Amino acid sequence: MNEGLSALQQRLQHKFLNEKLLTQAVTHRSFSADHNERLEFLGDSVLGLVVADLLYERLSSLPEGDLSRVRANLVRQETLHQLALDLGLPEVLRLGEGEARSGGQQRPSILADAVEAIIGAVYLDTGFLAAQALVRRLYEAVEINPEMEAIGKDPKTELQEWLQGKKMNLPLYRVVGTQGAAHKQTFDVQCEIIELSFSERGIGGSRRAGEQAAAAAMLQTIKAKAKQ
Repeated sequence: MNEGLSALQQRLQHKFLNEKLLTQAVTHRSFSADHNERLEFLGDSVLGLVVADLLYERLSSLPEGDLSRVRANLVRQETLHQLALDLGLPEVLRLGEGEARSGGQQRPSILADAVEAIIGAVYLDTGFLAAQALVRRLYEAVEINPEMEAIGKDPKTELQEWLQGKKMNLPLYRVVGTQGAAHKQTFDVQCEIIELSFSERGIGGSRRAGEQAAAAAMLQTIKAKAKQ
């Protein structure tokens, strides 16, 4: 393992038993077929659970809807991007030549995805408690307070809250296609609400952006149906 990743382990306060997991976590799809997207998928779920647990503990007086909004703000791209910068991830990302030339090391979506991938890698390396401890360390310097509930809702959060209000299951998101070169890919994402037999799609420059676009399209459909 190179010096950069060794130093990253120190900043993470986690010594990997399987160092290949950390290498994969900082590898973008433009660099290798052994990239970090599966780890990102796993880390996204772990992150959501740990942050929800953290908020349940710290903001015990907030109702469910407000907790959802605060969580959305804590796991959004902007917050994860700042965490990535604090960890020094731009210096250790493994990018293809084209992606590197186009400024991929500083691209918020790539850095945010790498944070989630690292969380997923820690989970696979030594289990949930280690991943939970990592997330809690990462968020030690992030201000968490009830006032965060006033921040506007993103489409995914708004859709989730609407479904929860109707006692329905959460929507299913899946990538149905990608287009473009590795360093300029767009993600075509499907959002499906099985109980309503609704399905909408959205396109974005990252999986996360594609999900938001698909959720926004689904909200438009729901509002249009409500007017009929």
